[in-house]
Amino acid sequence: MPRYEYRCRPCGTTFELSRPMAESAAPASCPEGHEDTVKLLSTVAVGGSAAGPGAASAPAPASGGGGCCGGGCCG
Repeated sequence: MPRYEYRCRPCGTTFELSRPMAESAAPASCPEGHEDTVKLLSTVAVGGSAAGPGAASAPAPASGGGGCCGGGCCG
């Protein structure tokens, strides 16, 4: 179940709630009972690296083809 982060405007408390995506826009009360809250935008952190020890590097993309101007549809 997704977790959503909220901030209470009256007391400044930041809190999280787990709720179904269908209820993501529903109002949320802060733990102190205030009703004036706002849902915060979340960011996703991805760890790791593209090329770890012993990993082969990715081949360079081929040129030409695909896209509007590369595919010849521009005239």
